[in-house]
Amino acid sequence: MNFDDLTALPACEDEVKRIGKPVYIYGMGNGGEKVLKWCADRGVAVSGVFASDDFVRGQSFCGYEVLSLAQAEERSGDITVLLAFGTELPDVMAHIDHIGKRHQLFAPDVPVAGDRAFSKAEFFFMRERALHVYESLADEQSKRVFTGLTAYKITGRLSYLREIFTDEAKPSTLLRLGKDEVYCDLGAYNGDTVLQTVSATGGCKKIYALEPEKRNFQKCTRNCIGIDNIELVNAAAWSHDCVMAFEGGSGRQAKLGEKGSTLIAARSLDSILHGGECTYIKYDVEGADIPALKGSAETIRRFQPKLCCALYHRCYDYIDIPLYIEELCGGYEFFMRQQRYYPAWETELIAVRPL
Repeated sequence: MNFDDLTALPACEDEVKRIGKPVYIYGMGNGGEKVLKWCADRGVAVSGVFASDDFVRGQSFCGYEVLSLAQAEERSGDITVLLAFGTELPDVMAHIDHIGKRHQLFAPDVPVAGDRAFSKAEFFFMRERALHVYESLADEQSKRVFTGLTAYKITGRLSYLREIFTDEAKPSTLLRLGKDEVYCDLGAYNGDTVLQTVSATGGCKKIYALEPEKRNFQKCTRNCIGIDNIELVNAAAWSHDCVMAFEGGSGRQAKLGEKGSTLIAARSLDSILHGGECTYIKYDVEGADIPALKGSAETIRRFQPKLCCALYHRCYDYIDIPLYIEELCGGYEFFMRQQRYYPAWETELIAVRPL
C-alpha cells in the first residue's frame, strides 16, 4: 500500500453505520469508556457490552449489563463488535481473531492518553505533515508500517496491523547499542527495558532510569539491584523540573495532569544530566512524550544520542514525534516498527545517526 492509497479507505465509523448491525463493545474499563465516547461522538448507537466468559459475573458497565458473547448473539443475532482493550497475549489475540471471523470486528483508534481520537478527516487535514514523515523514513519496512498503521487507524481493521507486525528483539538492533552506552530510560516501569538493554549489550557505562509511580519504582529498584552504575530517579520525565499531579495508578491509565490525587516530582533529563554525556535515550512516558523530548533538547542537540520513542500513547504521535525530533536536531535517520499487539500499541520510532 502506498501513501496515496489511504485516501480511498472508508472511515471506521462510516463502515460500522453502513453495515447496520447491532453494535456491541467487547471490553470494559478505561478502554470501554473511550470506545463508548467514540461512539457517542460519531453517532454510533451501542446495543450492549460483552466480556470474555471469565469476566461475566452479573456486573454492569456504564449502564449496560455485561454479557457473554453467546448472550449477545442470542439477543441480537449477527452483531458488529468494537474491541475496547489491548493485548499482546497470543491466546487472547487468537480469540479476537476467532470473533472477527464470526462477526464484523473493528478496533476504533482511541488514545491511551488524552481524549483526541483518530479521525480520517483530521489526518488528511495534516496530510503534508504526514507525507513528510512518510518520505523521511529510512527503509521500506518503515514505510509499510506507516501506511499499514494509518490504514488501521482510518478503518479500525486489525488485518492492516497483522500485515506490519515486526517480531524483532528488544532493544532493536537498529539502535546498534554497545557496552559503552550512557543510557537514559524515561519511563522505566519495573525495570524491564533496563534489563533487556543490559542483557543485549552486556552492560552499560552508565544508566539513568526515571519512573514516577511509587510501586513501579520499588519494583524497578528490586529488579535492577544487581546492575552496576545505575542511578534510579523516582520522578516523571517532563519539560522542566517541577511538582505535578499524578493519577491512575500503575497501569496504562496512569498520567500526569491537573486532577491527580498524588503529587510527584517531574524532572527534565537536561537537569538530571547537568550537561553530562548521553548516547541512548528511551521514551515511554504514557502521553508525556513531547514534553519529555523538550526536557531533553539540550542533551539531544549536544550529543545526538540514539533515540527509541513510543509512538502510540496519542493517536498522532507517529506524526508529531518524528517532526519534533527533526525540528530539534536534523540529520537523524528514522525507522518505524510495530510490535505484535492489538490494537496499535507498542509502535516504536528508532532515530539514529547515519553510519
